[in-house]
Amino acid sequence: MTTLVTDSREIAMPTGVLRVDVAPGPFALDALLGFGARANARRGFLFVSKVLGKHWPSRPAAMRALHAALAAQLPADLPGPLVFVGLAETAVGLGQGVFDAHLAGDGAQEALFLHTTRYRMDGVPLIEFTEAHSHAPRQFLHLPVDATLRELFLRARTLVLVDDEASTGNTFRNLAAACRALNPALAHVHVVTLANFMGSGAAAELGRDIGLPVTLGAALQGSYAFEAGDAPPQAPPAQIVGAAGSLPVGGAFGRTGLAHRLTVPSSIVAALASSVQPGESVLVLGTGEFMHAPFVLACALEDRGIDVAVQSTTRSPILQWGAIGSRLAFADNYGEGVANYLYNVRPGQYAHVFICHETPLDNSQQDGLHALAAQLGARLIHFRSEHHVE
Repeated sequence: MTTLVTDSREIAMPTGVLRVDVAPGPFALDALLGFGARANARRGFLFVSKVLGKHWPSRPAAMRALHAALAAQLPADLPGPLVFVGLAETAVGLGQGVFDAHLAGDGAQEALFLHTTRYRMDGVPLIEFTEAHSHAPRQFLHLPVDATLRELFLRARTLVLVDDEASTGNTFRNLAAACRALNPALAHVHVVTLANFMGSGAAAELGRDIGLPVTLGAALQGSYAFEAGDAPPQAPPAQIVGAAGSLPVGGAFGRTGLAHRLTVPSSIVAALASSVQPGESVLVLGTGEFMHAPFVLACALEDRGIDVAVQSTTRSPILQWGAIGSRLAFADNYGEGVANYLYNVRPGQYAHVFICHETPLDNSQQDGLHALAAQLGARLIHFRSEHHVE
């Protein structure tokens, strides 16, 4: 079957030439994606999403609309319970947003959310798998610590895997196989992506390889080809698993499971909103994998009529070119000793910047957050738990 193409692009970048063909759909290419270049021998390009709140400052309302649209694409007859898994780092917020939208639209069906992580949690059973083209290829999925949530995971019938972009589908194959080994009751896999570049036969191919029926949902579908040119010097590793002195990470925000929509204390929303004068702009900035709680905060501020964007720092090294107009580098606040970055945000661009973080500040590893806050004139907001925010 020939795919109807409504938009074709050829993008010459420092690392090669990218050709993209996009099929008709509810979202225009330029509304969802820009293009970036990476110092990565495996993959010298990057699709820079404008609606994920990661490498580009995004409007909460546009993100909510995307989450609702992708949740609405879930087949109505999926066998429950459902387990949603958002893939780190970029799709943690997308996965949790689609999960929240599903609960808001279909609260009758049991559902669990987990997100994968680049960090090990001490004493918590985990699944390890790989994302081959990533700068940080090793991923972990920790099992729920809470007995009720773990029981829900082990009797789930549908696995909903959420990532920002799909090309080969290998990450989905690896993770689905690992989950099936733990839960043989799984009967269906639904894959959610912002952009699906796997081709028209992808569902059938994934289904054969995974051994279960597979359905797909995406905001944009198409194909691409990349002709690599002279690569710039390879970027340093973006993952050092088990680095000495690494900080413990918690499961309160999705690493060990959530069965409800995440909230932010109304007192925090009110206090931050009261500091913003009419007409002032605000950036709510998450850190690394800590994306969804900042998004929820940004939504609450937007609902009060505040001009707000939401974004997150990242460990992904991207060249300053194309959709990446600026780049700030600073020390990692998770204790791995790798560089972290903030893209498309310049000092003084926003009247207020609220940096939201899950890692403690009473540790020498946190100097990176203090340095970033100093550059941006930002306030640091520590989320100790869903209900305890400082």
